[in-house]
Amino acid sequence: MAFVLRLLLALAGLLLTPAGAAAARGPVVLAAASLQESLTEAANVWAARGHPKPLLSFAASSALARQVIAGAPADIFLSADEPWMDAVAKAGRLRAGTRVRLVGNRLVLIAPAASKVRLTPAHGFPLARALGSGRLAIADPDAVPAGRYARAALAHLGVWGSVAGRLAPAENVRATLALVERGAAPLGIVYATDAHASKAVRIVGSFPAASHPPIRYPLAVLKTSRHRDAAAFRAFLLSSQGRAIFARHGFSAP
Repeated sequence: MAFVLRLLLALAGLLLTPAGAAAARGPVVLAAASLQESLTEAANVWAARGHPKPLLSFAASSALARQVIAGAPADIFLSADEPWMDAVAKAGRLRAGTRVRLVGNRLVLIAPAASKVRLTPAHGFPLARALGSGRLAIADPDAVPAGRYARAALAHLGVWGSVAGRLAPAENVRATLALVERGAAPLGIVYATDAHASKAVRIVGSFPAASHPPIRYPLAVLKTSRHRDAAAFRAFLLSSQGRAIFARHGFSAP
């Protein structure tokens, strides 16, 4: 809730920005939390080419989608799953012909870097026992894409029932990562790219791709966008140079 209030205040401020100042800044991009390092690098490269630097806001796709549907001012939306982009499309908020899949990702089980836990995500693996007296860090499985992918994977592997009452739910995947980084949870489920962005955790194992829906990040320009760079920045992200940036951060082809 605190994040939603901050986002509303920040975006409301954009509505009051004079037209000239709005043109001087880059397009407003609402993006899934797991894209922080990669999208920030892409925005920096874009700005180095002489364009106004895009304004990036990162959070759970669920929170961002709800704000877009509610009419929050922004130019581009990047979701960590298709369903939340579907919801925005159903609300009539997307510019026709701009929705496209940008990148893909993998789901992994992580532990603090010093942990000695060894597990291989497979059918019936002893996840609950490995938790000891601790809890499993996971993004909100009722709304956040990373949490929904995680629940699907654990259910497919037959272990969801053993850990469903032992969760440490977080508002987004980076908050999930933080719980494991500081040792507040002995294990967590995040994207591979999140794990690779942190030296405080290690990957215990990767979930089989068939255990959950494909992890795809759709991108679209919003219908109300009037920024002259919105379409051009979208094209840059989809270009070979843009895709190379995401690949360096561990993302895969969609």
